[in-house]
Amino acid sequence: MKLRFFTLIALFGFLNLQGQEYYFPERNADWEVKSPKNFKIKDGALKDAVDFAEANEYSGSRDLRIAIIKNFEKEPFHKILGPTKKRGGPAGMILKNGYVVAQWGDTKRVDMTFSVTKSFLSTMAGLAEDEGIISDTKNLVGDYIWDGTFDGSHNSKITWEHLLQQNSAWSGELWGGKDWADRPPSEGGIDDWKLAAPKEPGAVMEYNDVRVNVLAYSLTHVWRKPMPLVLKEKIMDKIDASSTWRWFGYDDAWTEIDGLQMKSVTGGGHSGAGIFISAEDMARFGMLFLNDGKWKNERLISENWIKKATTPSTPNVNYGYMWWLNKKGARHWEGLSENIYYAAGFGGNFIVIDKEHDLVVVTRWLEPDKVGEFMAKVNAAF
Repeated sequence: MKLRFFTLIALFGFLNLQGQEYYFPERNADWEVKSPKNFKIKDGALKDAVDFAEANEYSGSRDLRIAIIKNFEKEPFHKILGPTKKRGGPAGMILKNGYVVAQWGDTKRVDMTFSVTKSFLSTMAGLAEDEGIISDTKNLVGDYIWDGTFDGSHNSKITWEHLLQQNSAWSGELWGGKDWADRPPSEGGIDDWKLAAPKEPGAVMEYNDVRVNVLAYSLTHVWRKPMPLVLKEKIMDKIDASSTWRWFGYDDAWTEIDGLQMKSVTGGGHSGAGIFISAEDMARFGMLFLNDGKWKNERLISENWIKKATTPSTPNVNYGYMWWLNKKGARHWEGLSENIYYAAGFGGNFIVIDKEHDLVVVTRWLEPDKVGEFMAKVNAAF
C-alpha cells in the first residue's frame, strides 16, 4: 500500500511538472530561443515553412490605407473612419512549449492586425461572463443595453452569443456604418441590399464589422469603461505584454457613460482602427490560450469560456466566439488537427493555437490563401 501511495505521489508530481513545462517570457526580456532539435522537430522542414512565409508576402499595398480602400471598393459609402498605419514586411514566430523555435522578420514592429482584434474583443465578453457582469451569453443583449440599440421586433431577439458568433443579423447604423452596406452580397444593388428583410438571429453567419462594433459598444457600456483599459488591466499587463500595443476606435465613435466621454473601439480595421500590435505581443496572447487561460500559475480566463469560445456555432462549423475553428467545413486545413483554432485578420495576420503539438504560430502579412499550405509545412516538421 505504501509503495502504491508513494508511486501515486510521484505520478502526480510528474503531472504537475508537466503542467509547468511551458515557458512564459518576462516583460521586455529577450524571448528564449531553443533549437528545434530540442523537441525532435525536423529543422529542415521548419525552415521550409519559414522560407514559404517569407516568399509569400501579402500582395496588397504596404500602404494599408490604399490596400483597405482597394479591397472594399464595392461597399457603398465605404471610407476610412479611423487610424491606419503603413505595414512592415512578413514576420512571425513559431513557439513550442512557449520557446521560440523559429522566427522571421521584425517581431517587435507594431502593425495593424485587423480582424485578429475580434478574438481580443471576444475575450472581453468572456471576462464579463467570468466576473458575472454578463450572467450568460445566451441572455438577450437588450436586457443589458436599453438605449434603443436593441429595440424593435428584430433586434430585441439578439443574444450576446448571436453577436459573438456573427449571426445576429443586427439591423441599424452605428458610427456612420450601415449594417446592410458592410460586405454586401456579390449580387444585387443598393436597393436590393437595403430593402432585404433581416435574417432570423442565429440562422446565418454574416461577417459584418458594423455588428461587431455593436458588440464592442455594448461591452463598453456593461463594463462602464473603455475596452482598451479592460484589456490592459485584465490581460495585457498580466501576460507581461509590451507598452506598444494600441486599440483604436473610429474618429467619431464617442459615447457617454456615467458622465464621461469614452471611445468605443472597433473589432476590426476594414475602415481603419482596431488593435495595432507586435507579433511578440500576439504570441503572448496565444500562449495564454494554449495554457487554457492561465499565465504561469495565474488564471486570467476560465477554461469554461475557452471551451465556449471554441465550440462550433450552428450556422458555421468553422466559427465559434470570434475564433476560427479547423473543423471539417469550408475553411478546413486538410490534413491538420480539427482541434486547431485561430484568430485571423486581413492581410494574412494569424494567431494559431495547436494544443496537440503545444504550438503557438503567429504570422504577419502572409498571403491569406496560403496559410493552410504554410501550416501544413509547419505540421510536416513534427
